[in-house]
Amino acid sequence: MITGLAMDLVAIVVLAYGLYYRRHHRRDLLFAYVALNVGIFAVVSLLLVQRVDIAVGFGLFGVLSIIRLRSNEITQQEIAYYFVAIVLGLVNGIAGAWPLTALLLNCVLLVVMFVADHPGLLGRTRHQVVTLDVVHADPELLRVDLESRLRARVVQCVVTQIDYVRDVTVVDVRYVVPNARAGVR
Repeated sequence: MITGLAMDLVAIVVLAYGLYYRRHHRRDLLFAYVALNVGIFAVVSLLLVQRVDIAVGFGLFGVLSIIRLRSNEITQQEIAYYFVAIVLGLVNGIAGAWPLTALLLNCVLLVVMFVADHPGLLGRTRHQVVTLDVVHADPELLRVDLESRLRARVVQCVVTQIDYVRDVTVVDVRYVVPNARAGVR
């Protein structure tokens, strides 16, 4: 159990502080990831000592994770970090029987998160909900207006709301920011 706890603490520190916080800078979620991970590690360790059916533990974790993840303030990236924090707690809580396997799984999870969330991979792609002070009847004019305002190439735009009374359009936009070094889009 001590080995599993040590591996878990190292893994969650790397995930939360080394990867997530350095890239996303949300202090509130940083604490949530660490607390969730350590709490899950403790519960899994207790379930193994008490010989409770592991399915009960997995069901409990599923319910707990769904409750918090239904917030609109959390992005899909942040949900992925939540999931990995949960998995690290589970893997390391069970690590007593297979510490080398747990260590390997920790490394795989952390490397995957490092690569998948690396800013160099898809760092120029952005997502934003934009409220315009105009209603465009022509989708191409809407695209040109968004590209002008965002100074970026629009990849996809979906109108989510139109208010003809106030002359307002709300658009969900996916776009690619220009490459600063090349000076092109």
